[in-house]
Amino acid sequence: MSDRQRLNGALTDPGAYQAIIEVEKYIHSRGLDPHLLHLIKIRASQINKCAWCLDMHLDEARQDEMDERKLGLIAAWHEAPTFFDARERAALALTEQVTLISEQGVTDDVWAQVTQNFDDKQIVVVLTAIGAINMWNRLNVAVRTDVPSKPGSTS
Repeated sequence: MSDRQRLNGALTDPGAYQAIIEVEKYIHSRGLDPHLLHLIKIRASQINKCAWCLDMHLDEARQDEMDERKLGLIAAWHEAPTFFDARERAALALTEQVTLISEQGVTDDVWAQVTQNFDDKQIVVVLTAIGAINMWNRLNVAVRTDVPSKPGSTS
């Protein structure tokens, strides 16, 4: 742990982190496309400026063979709509609005996009995924979790 990092939450209280990991297990067991989950996690982490999560989720997306150009365009997905299908655009829009919920809530336009592309159970999973990554981001940004020296490592 560097002088910059305030504490190691996973070592300080493993139970707190295990609880979020259980939520992650639920999310990943619901059958959503893993690439869609990567987009959600990366976009929220960009907005929240969580370097640790960005590093990890970009590495995971590359391991799952996501297109490198698409990964590079996530932050500017509004300007590159042909790289993202309707489901991905709806999930990205919802991710942005839920992550920044205090600004305007979730607009009717975004909700309409979401309901056109996902059934109610899928919407709950997407919302849970957005909530989980936001929790991870907030924990890691607050304690200034060090980015590991190598992608995919924990130190």
